Amino acid sequence: MAEGQFWADQAAAQQTVQLLKSLKARVAPIEAFQQGLHDVEELLALVDVEDHASLAQLTAEFAALEQGLEQIEIHGLLGREEDGKNAILSVHSGAGGTESCDWTQMLLRMYRRWAEEQGYSTELIDLLPGEEAGVKTATMIVKGPYAYGYLKAEEGVHRLVRISPFDANKRRHTSFASVDVIPEVDENIQIEVKPGDLRIDVYRSSGKGGQSVNTTDSAVRITHLPTGLVVQCQDERSQMQNKAKAMHVLKARLVDQERRKREAQATKDYQAKQKIEWGSQIRSYVLHPYNMVKDLRTDCETGNSQAVLDGKLDPFMEAYLKWKVSRVTSGE
Repeated sequence: MAEGQFWADQAAAQQTVQLLKSLKARVAPIEAFQQGLHDVEELLALVDVEDHASLAQLTAEFAALEQGLEQIEIHGLLGREEDGKNAILSVHSGAGGTESCDWTQMLLRMYRRWAEEQGYSTELIDLLPGEEAGVKTATMIVKGPYAYGYLKAEEGVHRLVRISPFDANKRRHTSFASVDVIPEVDENIQIEVKPGDLRIDVYRSSGKGGQSVNTTDSAVRITHLPTGLVVQCQDERSQMQNKAKAMHVLKARLVDQERRKREAQATKDYQAKQKIEWGSQIRSYVLHPYNMVKDLRTDCETGNSQAVLDGKLDPFMEAYLKWKVSRVTSGE
């Protein structure tokens, strides 16, 4: 990277930087664990059984080692090639009207907060507001080591139960939204997309924006006719820039579709995607009459629903990774 010509090819340089970040993210917990183990060994040689302060410090060091070992175990579950990539995450409102759109906006905020805590960056490339409030659909790219590996746990239908802020009678409502997550593909990936297979529509951006963003037909929607896949982008001022980003997402979806087809169980899951409504959720968020978030696949749950909505998703993601491995090893 120190070579003068390293940044001559921006695309290749970015791939190298991304690879380096992924490798550092995998190695860092191991190095930290080794250092912690060394510190504990030194402390054991010096500790006096009558020294309560030293014993307390030793106990804390052992707890830190245990936590570090668990982190190494979690990283070990992210062994697939696509796990280390950035993630393209989409949220879609489901049954529930305005309530559902508001819930979709809450989920979008939740994932942004989670990404911030991980030190990841996010790029919102498409957002369609609800008619009265909230968001109908939105797509963003989450950039960071193993973003997809962690966020793949979130794919599915999310159910919210609460007292409606839009109901004058303060009745309890149930809302649904779906989350779709795919790995971002490399810029130079070789995938053939025939121009004749595309329908490209341009329209005026519906979101907030500065000069020219929502005053010209700069937003782009691309439909891949053979598969029916639809992607759109409206965050840039230029129609050309939006088209390039939309094509980038389309390629990622086509690659992901092919990957799923090569995996028998994943193909079965992909083709059996259920409606965004009751009975198909992966996780429930209850804000009334009590507070609880429960993942229906892993049984991981917490009573601190606000913390989850503020981005504290790691326990759910880690439980999912362990659950997924257990299903594979048991042949399910």
